[in-house]
Amino acid sequence: MPSTDFDRIIRKLRDVERGSGRDYTSFSVRGKRFGYHWPRTDTVGLKQTIAEQQALVAERPDVFEEQFTSGGFGWVVVRLGGIEADELAELVYEAWRLSAPEDLAAEVPLPRL
Repeated sequence: MPSTDFDRIIRKLRDVERGSGRDYTSFSVRGKRFGYHWPRTDTVGLKQTIAEQQALVAERPDVFEEQFTSGGFGWVVVRLGGIEADELAELVYEAWRLSAPEDLAAEVPLPRL
């Protein structure tokens, strides 16, 4: 799955702020970080629950790897070449939803490609 599909998913979410680092782009919603994109490695890092992080890594370690845990959340690295767009959309939406205020999250449905 190319990075352009990831960008299309991000654009369907509301109030997303982009930040730039030397080798990555970060994504936040109303000041709370929910994801990263590293073009050089064609990977993204996404905020998930710890249970979801562990399940993804256990099920498909060739696609997912544990990034870190923080504040009760588990961040997962996703290799874009190993995931279908619909599954990625669900994971990106969940990462966004975990960071968005409840009222905003309630207004925005899961993005469909």
